[in-house]
Amino acid sequence: MKVASKVKVKNALGLHTRPAAFIVKLLQPRKSMVTFTYKSETINARSIMSILMLAAKKNAQILITVDGEDAEATMAYLISAFEQEFGEK
Repeated sequence: MKVASKVKVKNALGLHTRPAAFIVKLLQPRKSMVTFTYKSETINARSIMSILMLAAKKNAQILITVDGEDAEATMAYLISAFEQEFGEK
């Protein structure tokens, strides 16, 4: 199954090292393939370096695409993480 959703980066510093590490750790037990698309660049969300290279700042709109057997649950976790500012609130 494939699902896609747009999220807004709410962190004051954008997607910096701490949120990137949070995302990679969150995806470790998941089976689905996850990509982030920002400004016409698509990256593998399991790579900290790739997330950092997106250079997504505060209020950036990112398209998350999840493809796999646990796609819906994985998407729900990711949307929640973005909403919670990766625990930085």
